[in-house]
Amino acid sequence: MAEPQEHQTEAQPEAQEPLDPAAALDEALAAFEVERVDLKDRLMRAFADLENTRKRAEKDRREAAIYGGNKLARDMLSVYDNLNRALALIDDDTRERAKGLVDGLDLTLRDLGNIFARHGIERVAPELGDSFDPHFHEAMFEAPVPGTKAGQIIQVIAEGFRLHDQLLRPAQVGVSSTPAS
Repeated sequence: MAEPQEHQTEAQPEAQEPLDPAAALDEALAAFEVERVDLKDRLMRAFADLENTRKRAEKDRREAAIYGGNKLARDMLSVYDNLNRALALIDDDTRERAKGLVDGLDLTLRDLGNIFARHGIERVAPELGDSFDPHFHEAMFEAPVPGTKAGQIIQVIAEGFRLHDQLLRPAQVGVSSTPAS
């Protein structure tokens, strides 16, 4: 008897689409175009970040040049105050007896004022009767004073100072609390 023959099937390779060189090139070109657009976008963002960093660094450099001496300037205000107080306490008799010393103190105070001016430090010196401004003044006390309106400066205790547009110390003032009639 003859044995039945087994039917053997060999795996036939799947039918592949014929390779179209033009389609493959179009597909590669499209992929490269997407990558080019992405890289161009990333490059433009990197340039923008670099420009923003440059501008920020320039601004920081300018501010450091302007406000870098802020702490030193604030510390020098007490020297200015002490020289002012010393000169205010000198009477005519002392002025005559110690003319050289008094002139030296006066010259030192003027020189310190000139140095302040050269570096953009300005005095905030309100006058009696000016209106109180919380941006530039610090109220040390309030008192009712006849002939004044509420909020008027009635005494200047200490001058204030600004460094360019930044307040170093507000002027210390007394303010009228006289109620409106």
